[in-house]
Amino acid sequence: MKKLILGSVLALTAGAMVQTAQAADFTLRLAHFFPPVAAIHKNVAQAWADKVVADSNGRIAVEVYPSSTLAKPPALYDAVTNRIADVSLTVQGYTANRFPLTQVVELPGITKSAAQGSCIIQHLYDEKLISEEYSDTKPLFLFTHGPGHIHTTEKLIKEPADFEGLRIRRPTAVVAKLLEGLGAQPVGMPAPQAFQSVQRGVIDGVALPWEGQLTFRMNELTPKHTEVGGLYTLSFLVTMNKDVYNSMPADLQKVIDDNSGETWSQIAAGVFDAADVRGREQAVSLGHEIYTVEGGSENPAWKPVLDKASEDYLAELEAKGLPARAVYARAKELAASCQ
Repeated sequence: MKKLILGSVLALTAGAMVQTAQAADFTLRLAHFFPPVAAIHKNVAQAWADKVVADSNGRIAVEVYPSSTLAKPPALYDAVTNRIADVSLTVQGYTANRFPLTQVVELPGITKSAAQGSCIIQHLYDEKLISEEYSDTKPLFLFTHGPGHIHTTEKLIKEPADFEGLRIRRPTAVVAKLLEGLGAQPVGMPAPQAFQSVQRGVIDGVALPWEGQLTFRMNELTPKHTEVGGLYTLSFLVTMNKDVYNSMPADLQKVIDDNSGETWSQIAAGVFDAADVRGREQAVSLGHEIYTVEGGSENPAWKPVLDKASEDYLAELEAKGLPARAVYARAKELAASCQ
C-alpha cells in the first residue's frame, strides 16, 4: 500500500511538473557569474525570476544559470544578443570599451553606497544619457555595487606610495587607470578568478567591495584591508534579448516591464549594501587589519592622483566625440539628490 501511495504521489508530482512546463508560453534562460550561495544570486537573480513567474501565472518560466555556466563573465552581455541566454546579469565594464559613458559612474567621488550609485545609474539610463550604448538589447534595470576598496595579502596600504610593486586585481579598464596612477600593477580579471589568482601568488591583492570579499571568499586570503571612501564603484545591469521581448504578447511584456526600472535597481542595491556590512563584519571577526583613509578619495595624498585619472578618462572620451563631461556632470548632480 505504501509503495502504491508513493508511486501515485510521484506520478502526480511528475505530472504536475510536466503540466507546469507545458503551461509556460516562454522559458527564459537567465545567466550570471555569481555563485549559487551569493546573495546576488538568491535575492536578485532568482528573486526576479520567481517574481516574473508568479506575476505571469506561470506563463513565463525562468531558468537561472549561475557561476558562468552559460557564458564567461566577459561574454555575458553578448550571450544575450546571440541568444545563448535570454537574460543576463553582468558588469558592463567586463565587456571592454562597449559602455564608456556608463562607466563614468565608476570614477572616484561619485557614489558612497550601492543605493546611491544605483539611483544615479538608473536615472542616467532613464534620462537617455547612456541608453544608446544598449541599442542591441533591452535593459531591464541597472545598478551598482557599494564602494570598492583595496584588500591585500601581506602589505597594508596606507598611502599611494605603498602600492609600489604590488599586483592588484582590477575589475575594469577604468579602475586599472586609477590603480596605475596610484603606483600599482593592475591585473585584469573578473571577480570569480580572484581567489585562485591570490592563492597561486599571481596577484598580491584585489580591488573589491566588502560584498565581493564575502561572496568570492577573499577574506580567507587577504587579511589587510584599505577603505578609501569613494575610490570607485562598478555598474551592473540585467538585460534581455530584444527579439524575445518583442515576440511576447502585450500582457506578458507588461510583466517584464513591471519588473524593470528603479524598483528592481534599488532591490539589487539593498542586497549589495547588506552584503557589504556582512563582508566587513566577517573581516573584523577574523581579526583582520582594516585601515580607513581619512576623507576617502578627498584625502590630500590620494585626491591628485584620482582627480587626474578621472580627468584623463573624461578627456579620452571627449576626444572620441562622446559627451562624457555632460554625463559626469549629471552623475554628480544625481549624487546630491540620490542620497
